[in-house]
Amino acid sequence: MSNSDVKARRLTGTGAASVGRARLRQVQVLTGAGAGRLTLKDGPAGATILDVDFLASDSHSVNIPDEGVLFTSDIYIETATNITAMTIFYS
Repeated sequence: MSNSDVKARRLTGTGAASVGRARLRQVQVLTGAGAGRLTLKDGPAGATILDVDFLASDSHSVNIPDEGVLFTSDIYIETATNITAMTIFYS
């Protein structure tokens, strides 16, 4: 049984995801020609919650176990190096 509905948002750059308080469940990333890096923070001035490196020219899926990770402010994309696009799944 699900605790809440999961939503998705496609993003192509840095900045606020504008989803408010949320639990991140999964991130799918498409990287360009160079190695990628994704850094997510809890709002623009908050703590770093997720910092992941990716291989170049591929699609990647980061599954977060259990209830996901909580962003109390907003999911904020601090770094999206060599990332063409990403989709975040949250509730």
